[in-house]
Amino acid sequence: MRADVLVVGRLLADIYPNQLRTPLSEIESFTRFVGGFAGNVSTGLARLGVATALLSRVGDDGHGEFCRAFLEREGVDTSWVGTDPTYRTALAFCEAWPPDHFPITYYRTPSCPDWEIAFDDFSLEEAGAIPWCLLTGTGLARSPSRDVHFALAEERTDTRTVLDLDWRSMLWESPRPYRAYVRALVPFVDVVIGNESEFEAFGGPDPLAAARSVLGMGPGTVVLKRGGAGVLALSEGGEEDIPGLPVEVVNGLGAGDAFAASLIDGLRRDLSIGEACRRGNAAGAIVASRLACSQAMPTRAEVDDLLATGVVAPPAP
Repeated sequence: MRADVLVVGRLLADIYPNQLRTPLSEIESFTRFVGGFAGNVSTGLARLGVATALLSRVGDDGHGEFCRAFLEREGVDTSWVGTDPTYRTALAFCEAWPPDHFPITYYRTPSCPDWEIAFDDFSLEEAGAIPWCLLTGTGLARSPSRDVHFALAEERTDTRTVLDLDWRSMLWESPRPYRAYVRALVPFVDVVIGNESEFEAFGGPDPLAAARSVLGMGPGTVVLKRGGAGVLALSEGGEEDIPGLPVEVVNGLGAGDAFAASLIDGLRRDLSIGEACRRGNAAGAIVASRLACSQAMPTRAEVDDLLATGVVAPPAP
């Protein structure tokens, strides 16, 4: 497999409302998009010109066919996107209450295809040779996905591994098992990304203290996302505060995924952590100004334009 980045984990169909500020019980129509952390980030990387492979599963149904076809059109390598024989493709129904309330109703229990990825779905040796790999906290919630995550992290010695904390409280019994599995994985990764609530789930009520504690566990870079306030990048060289970019928020979901894609693109191009985060902020701001997640992921030209003008351009037709 010829890829520069391997993204592992959550792939599903986002069912987004055509009416804003409306409870789910009253929404009359929806639009379907590819979603889930892995679906969004792999699309974001592909639009940034990065050769990207995705390791996940979908169900043997129309939603799965929809996800696979969209990703292939975007240029994502779906060779390791399996079709699960048991579970249907996961769904996420969203409400949109701009600027900061976006409740999600998940359909992914007792399990779902992306939690069922197994060692027969891919080559561990080939995966270990891909220069960058992105893992997520949600992928640790169930085995065999959890086992695959740990094997990938432990296999990778001369490459770079990124962990997005990706805390979703409704997918865990409590923060305790989440915290235990993430703490066990962190020493094997190079970069950790999370927002304030995710670092709280990981390490207690002070997200900055939790982020600093992660830096002492092995990763060389830790990125604390703070919404519109921007991000704080922590490394052995110190701490750097990168301010956010103000935009009118339509849907905050997916902004963090756009950030992750652009951050990884910047780091793999040897940009400084500050510049990579600045580009990540811009990518996140663009997606926050649009309804969709995957379909809203920006190109490098769109990120450049926002950084140059301070204005989000309308999406390309």
